[in-house]
Amino acid sequence: MDQLALIRKPIEHEFEEFVALFNNALSHSDVLLSNTLEHIKKRGGKRMRPLLALLMAKNFGEVTSTTQNAAIGLELLHTASLVHDDVVDESTERRGQASLNASYNNKVAVLVGDFILSTSLLHVSYTNDIRIVQNLSRLGQTLAAGEILQLENIQNFDFSEDVYYQVIRKKTASLFESCAVLGAMSAGATDEEIEKAGQFGDSLGMMFQIRDDIFDYFDSKEIGKPTGNDMAEGKLTLPVLYALNNESFDSMITLAKKVKSGTINTDEIAVLVEFAKQLGGIDYAEKRMRDFYVQAYQFIDEYVKKAEIRDALTAYLDYVMARTY
Repeated sequence: MDQLALIRKPIEHEFEEFVALFNNALSHSDVLLSNTLEHIKKRGGKRMRPLLALLMAKNFGEVTSTTQNAAIGLELLHTASLVHDDVVDESTERRGQASLNASYNNKVAVLVGDFILSTSLLHVSYTNDIRIVQNLSRLGQTLAAGEILQLENIQNFDFSEDVYYQVIRKKTASLFESCAVLGAMSAGATDEEIEKAGQFGDSLGMMFQIRDDIFDYFDSKEIGKPTGNDMAEGKLTLPVLYALNNESFDSMITLAKKVKSGTINTDEIAVLVEFAKQLGGIDYAEKRMRDFYVQAYQFIDEYVKKAEIRDALTAYLDYVMARTY
C-alpha cells in the first residue's frame, strides 16, 4: 500500500464525502463564475490539509458534520488565498495548469477569490462553534500578514533565516496548524490535546514548506514551476540563505541583492542555485526538515492511540519528508 493510500485508509468514506461536499461548494449557476470555479476544481490536488483535519478528528473521536464544514471552510480559505496570491505574484501557472488570472484576468481572479472566501465563511458558520469560526478568522489574518511580511522582506537586504521561518510559519504552517486544531476541536478534544495537535500541525507545515522550497533548486515538470522561480519572484529560501550566511562571497551577496531588487537574470539565478547546492544548502534544509519531523512525531507517540491513525499520521510525515512534487 502506498503512503497516500495508507494516509486515507482510516477515513476513506469520510474523505469521499468531503470531496463531494467541497466540489458542491465550488458550484454556481452564473456561467462565468461556474466556468472559473470548474477551472479551479480541475487542478484538484491531494487535499493534504483536509485529510489532516479528518484524521485528527478520528484520532480524538469521530468525523462529524462539524468536522466536514470546518475542513471545507479551511480548504476554501486556502483556495481563495492561492487565487489571490497568483494575482499578487503575477503567476501564470499553478500545479502545471494556467492560473486563474492568466486564463481570465486579474479582476475576475480577485472577485472569484472573494467569492470563495465568502463561501468559506459560510461553511464554517455551519459548525455553530464560535471557537472554530474565530480560529478560521484568525487564520485568514495570519495568511495575509504572512504575504505582507514576505513583501516587506523582499526589500530587506539582510539574509535572515529567522525571518524566513516567520514567513513560512504564517503562510504555510498556520494552515496545517489550523487543520489539526479544528479537527481535534470538532471531535471534543481537551484543551491540552488541541494545543498539542496544533503543535503537530505547525511542525508538519514547516516540513511541507521547506520541502516545497527545495523543489525550486531542481527541474521538474510535475512541480509546475521552473528552477529558480522563487528567486525570480524576489524570494530567497532556506538552502541559499544557509549558503549566504556560512560563506561570505561578495559575488554571491551581489547576486542575492539582485534577487531582492528584482534585477537578476536567468543565468545569474542558475549561478546562485548552484552556489546553494555546492555549499550544502540542500543538505541543511533537509536536516531542518528532520528536526521538525522529530518534533511532530512526539505528538504521535504521546497522543495517538489508535493503530490505524498512528500508521496514517506516520505515513503523512514520511510522505511530506520524501515527496518529489
